[in-house]
Amino acid sequence: MNISKSSSRRNFLKHTAVFSAAVVAAPTITYALPSDREKGGENATFLFEGDSITDGNRTRNQDWNHVLGHGYAYLIAAKLWFDLREKNFHFFNRGISGNTIPALTKRWQEDTIDIKPDILSILIGVNDTTGAVYGNTAFTLQSFEDGYRALLTQTRLALPGIELVIMEPFILPVGKVKDRWDDYLREISGRQAVAKKIAEEFNAVFVPLQESFTKAAEDPSAIYWLWDGIHPMPNGHELIARAWLKQVGKKLRYIR
Repeated sequence: MNISKSSSRRNFLKHTAVFSAAVVAAPTITYALPSDREKGGENATFLFEGDSITDGNRTRNQDWNHVLGHGYAYLIAAKLWFDLREKNFHFFNRGISGNTIPALTKRWQEDTIDIKPDILSILIGVNDTTGAVYGNTAFTLQSFEDGYRALLTQTRLALPGIELVIMEPFILPVGKVKDRWDDYLREISGRQAVAKKIAEEFNAVFVPLQESFTKAAEDPSAIYWLWDGIHPMPNGHELIARAWLKQVGKKLRYIR
């Protein structure tokens, strides 16, 4: 009788130990299962807005060889379409060369709101900067901030569930930018601060770019990345695309 009780006790302790080990191991098993990164985003529409850097010399027709341009928007779309083909993503590029905040404002309804994007990415500010550098009094820092905020307010009212991505404008000391570097640096710095501020205000993803370009320009040179101090070389567009995917992927976890 005592032997039987002793044996039963040993068996109980053995089963308890096995069960406890399984409980401890459970988190590891959970992490091995498909994560939230695999969920969501089906049929999402991505819209890229901005100036010539976004435009990328895109066509204005349905020629899919060129319709997304030849810059970072194209690179992002290509990667996501290839890696996540099951998501059935849709991509639009509505960047227009030379655009500023006032120019975006004039076409915002047709080129942004009417498309009804799920994810809206904006890169704007370098042409506003150039206008200020060359004395156009319409391009003040305050007007940039007020105009940017008005666009995003309009967007959130029309499309409450939209995810916003605000990209930081950038420059490097090459060509005419180098010739007036102090002026360019002063004006772009103010607009970079506004972009970050606006992103925080609207709970948008902020994509910092200036520091990445500044660091990249240490080797081999600034002109290797931005051929005129403003417009990226192909590798510069790759830098932008990688930064965009990294930052956006932190919030939209189905992007990888």
